[in-house]
Amino acid sequence: MITLEDVWKVFGADEAAVLRLARSETPDADALKRLSGVIGVAGASLTIGRGELVCLMGLSGSGKSTLVRLINRLLEPNAGRVLIDGEDILTLDAKALRRLRARRIGMVFQSHALIGHLSIRDNVALPLEICGVARTAREDRAEELLARVGLSGLGDRRVSALSGGMQQRVGLARALAADPDILLMDEPFSALDPLIRHDLQTQFIALSQDLKKTTVFVTHDVEEAFRMADRVVLMRFGRIVQIGTPRDLVDHPADDYVRRFVAGAARHLAPTAPAREKAIA
Repeated sequence: MITLEDVWKVFGADEAAVLRLARSETPDADALKRLSGVIGVAGASLTIGRGELVCLMGLSGSGKSTLVRLINRLLEPNAGRVLIDGEDILTLDAKALRRLRARRIGMVFQSHALIGHLSIRDNVALPLEICGVARTAREDRAEELLARVGLSGLGDRRVSALSGGMQQRVGLARALAADPDILLMDEPFSALDPLIRHDLQTQFIALSQDLKKTTVFVTHDVEEAFRMADRVVLMRFGRIVQIGTPRDLVDHPADDYVRRFVAGAARHLAPTAPAREKAIA
């Protein structure tokens, strides 16, 4: 479904020069500093199957949020290829890219990114309005999704009247409005209280199983990743350190960094193979 091939993203005054330095065997830290160079993602290669829920995990600055934004070209890669169903999306023009984002990829941000002057219903229906769907059809779809996320009957309210957890439910419903194949979720629950966060995780796991969306979920929380993911991608300094099931990372860590990162996380694993069953192509 999603394939990244040797993808690089760097930032700096001269990104071409920063990229050359970043791709060298031993990047010159002083030269990078002179160019205000930052390596966001370094040579990432990853394949995500249809219907799979993959968590990008790592400390702040590890590159996980940068990587998820490369999948829908909110950030432009400096090198490599990003393919969706075999099509390199880096070759798409602006119109085709807008169509891809509107119809095939939904995204949920930590900040909700809702529109304050619109009702809850209109916030959810917005992607369908952009796609030209008739009002009655998009409002019916919005009400269906609000019921799915536990907000039935609240469509006429303003989003400003909702708690943070309820606003995040609206954001999730909006991301699902156009029935996208792919969901990109950038730390959507991290700002919420623990109990609300746990409830939303539970609800999202159920939705994920039911709708079979291909999902890339960014988190810095080991417990959250291990609870939700089919596979975990652990990143450090822009590089992918290890890819595997939660059990793989606990039982067969690639290095000491992985071992320390997941230390104590085994208690969040089922005693046998993960019980969540998903149709993964």
